[in-house]
Amino acid sequence: MQDILSQVINHYDVIDRFLDEPAIALVTDFFQTGRLRVQVVAIINSNPVDIVRESARQLFEEIPELIQPGGNAYTTRRHSMYLRDMDYFLRYASYAILTGNSSVLDERLLAGLRDTFNSLGIPLGVTARSVQLMKERVQQKLSEAQLGNSPFVAEPFDYIIHALSERNV
Repeated sequence: MQDILSQVINHYDVIDRFLDEPAIALVTDFFQTGRLRVQVVAIINSNPVDIVRESARQLFEEIPELIQPGGNAYTTRRHSMYLRDMDYFLRYASYAILTGNSSVLDERLLAGLRDTFNSLGIPLGVTARSVQLMKERVQQKLSEAQLGNSPFVAEPFDYIIHALSERNV
C-alpha cells in the first residue's frame, strides 16, 4: 500500500526523471487536503457501525428478498457475514481516502473478489449498491459535521463500485 506521494516518487524514479508540473500538482493537492483527509477518516472511524447498519437497512428496504428465505442475507449467520463484508469495504475505503491512493483497494480488497463472491453466491450488483449506500451515508455524516464533500471522499467508493460493476455478474 502506498500513499500518493510514494506512488508519484516511485513512478518518476522508475522513469528516471525529475518531477514535472502534473506530479508536483498531485503532491501539492495531497498535502493541502491532508488535514481534511484525517478529519474524514476520523468521522468514518467513529461511526462505522452506524454507517454500515443504516446502509444495510436501506438496502434491505430496497431489496427485501435478500433477508427473506433463500436470500443472500437470510439467517443470522449470513446477515452477520454480510455486515462484516460491508465493514471491510468501508474500512478499506477509509484507508484509500487517507492515503489518496486506491492501490490498497486493488491489493487487499478487490484482488480475487469476483471468484470469492461468485463461489459464495454473493451478487456483485447488490454489493456495489451497498458500497454506494455507504458512500452516501459517509457524505451525510460529513455534511452534518460541516466538512462538505470533497471529491477525494467519493473516489474510493466509486472505484470499488466501478470494479464490481466490471465483473461479469
